[in-house]
Amino acid sequence: MHSWQTVLPFIEDLTKQVGDRLLADFEQVIVAIAKDDGSLVTQSDRWADAYIKAALEQEFPEFGVLTEESNQILSDREWSWVVDPLDGTTNFARGIPIWGISIGLLHRGTPVFGYVAIPPLRQNIYGWLEGNDPLGNHGKASAFLNGKQIYLTEVAPDPQALNNYFFNACSRSLEKMGRSKFPFKLRMLGVASYNILTVAIGSTIGAVEATPKIWDIAAAWAILNAIGAVWIPLESQKAIFPLQTGRDYSDRNFPTLVVSHADLLSITQDIIKVQEFV
Repeated sequence: MHSWQTVLPFIEDLTKQVGDRLLADFEQVIVAIAKDDGSLVTQSDRWADAYIKAALEQEFPEFGVLTEESNQILSDREWSWVVDPLDGTTNFARGIPIWGISIGLLHRGTPVFGYVAIPPLRQNIYGWLEGNDPLGNHGKASAFLNGKQIYLTEVAPDPQALNNYFFNACSRSLEKMGRSKFPFKLRMLGVASYNILTVAIGSTIGAVEATPKIWDIAAAWAILNAIGAVWIPLESQKAIFPLQTGRDYSDRNFPTLVVSHADLLSITQDIIKVQEFV
């Protein structure tokens, strides 16, 4: 039987192996092709997907595995991994050193553990939720950056002070917002999981993603909930989890707003025009 004491070192080692190979690939000429949905994919994506999937199935044969590039249907098993083998493929293919590997673990369709590695930045962000489950997760919810526990940054929701804080948005979100001015400095990183997780590591006070897939957010959801950030599903504000077994998630988007503190909700919800994401 597995425990958290064995799961975390295994995922750390696995993402290190994959990250090292992707870093080597990143220094070469990358050939990217467009998938049916218009997004890019490279041979590195497909290699990483196959490598991670095989490693997880060998180590955890009783767990299901849902991945971006090979299997987008959630299994009916009690535990399932959700994998984005290379989040930020366009950055990767265009030589921008912000991309990552995202691995989340679901228990009965809800994330309980998340691990996101950003190899070019040497950042590993992970966390788990409080609970009492078969993996022996009896402790408090916690999240970490490179082994150091992280907490939400304190923010005074004074409109005059917000100009000194960052807010992350994806390019598709800007179109939906129909805005050109913001009370804070805007950043667009091109990596959905990391875009959201900048709230967890204190780089931003909020983030919005218009079209993330389940493999973009499963790991980040666990990490952000572990430290008490506010996660708002923007699609009629319906709960994202638990996921439905047997469902194909290849074409399902999960518009999402994340803020560090509830005091910021009224400001951000007004700015992003929530109704445009429904």
